[in-house]
Amino acid sequence: MSPRTAFVFPGQGSQKVGMGGAWLAEYPAARAAFTEVSAALGFDLAQLCASGPEEELQLTANTQPAILAVSVAIGRVLAERGITADAMAGHSLGEYSAHVVAGTLTLTDAARLVRRRGQLMQEAVPVGVGAMAAILGLAPEAVAAAVAEAAAGEVCAVANYNSPEQTVIAGHRAAVERAMALCRERGARRALPLPVSAPFHCALMEPARRGLTPDLEAAGFADPAVPVMVNIDAAPVATGAAARDALIRQIDGPVRWIDSVRRLREDFGITRFLEVGPGSVLSGLVRRIVPDVDAFSLAEPDALAKLT
Repeated sequence: MSPRTAFVFPGQGSQKVGMGGAWLAEYPAARAAFTEVSAALGFDLAQLCASGPEEELQLTANTQPAILAVSVAIGRVLAERGITADAMAGHSLGEYSAHVVAGTLTLTDAARLVRRRGQLMQEAVPVGVGAMAAILGLAPEAVAAAVAEAAAGEVCAVANYNSPEQTVIAGHRAAVERAMALCRERGARRALPLPVSAPFHCALMEPARRGLTPDLEAAGFADPAVPVMVNIDAAPVATGAAARDALIRQIDGPVRWIDSVRRLREDFGITRFLEVGPGSVLSGLVRRIVPDVDAFSLAEPDALAKLT
């Protein structure tokens, strides 16, 4: 009997030049996914992923559809091979990939939405005004208390509850710097500024949420074929309307990844997590959150051998 399986889809930060290349070389279904995204966006995304230049791939408006395309390409190969999931989740941007693979959104609609999402997130805050940082080795509750204290009238919030040992914060630059200092004082092993172009998943993204809401409301959302655990609530959605609402609220709300993974394990009995997309960030986080499961990345086709 197959283990109960969750597909988890990575977000921004997992991109690199060359990602998805081996899948495209070997599987027509993967190439078809890229062709669909390129047609939706009006440029050759496969060429950008394969050859860069890296600075262009790193632009948020390009990064988001590129990661979506790689993730869905791999998801379609899995579907062809009869490899299915009992539930799904995606980290931030990855929630869109989950909804495409679950049948909630078409790939064409998702590609246009995430490109627009990337543009709006980039434009929401002038460069240099916001910042993000990773806090390592301090309990998430302690980090949340530190950011509340450090805000001092500015925006400072937990953006990603990634694992019991890793919490990402976001907000106004000075407030984030104050929070980093407080976290170090209170025992954090490290507090590292992140090289990002905007402070994602905090109240400074409210203009992006307002800007993307009409696009999400205009897009067609079907009911997902399997439950999708959404970031903002760490709860499964079973209808298209609930999926749309969660994607709207996700833009300026936190990614509750710890609770999402725990619920997949406890409520759905998931014992195998497959990271569907570039990189291996999520499989590492999953192993830290629920050490009693199997978790591995399918970034390259040779990883399929682990599924037999």
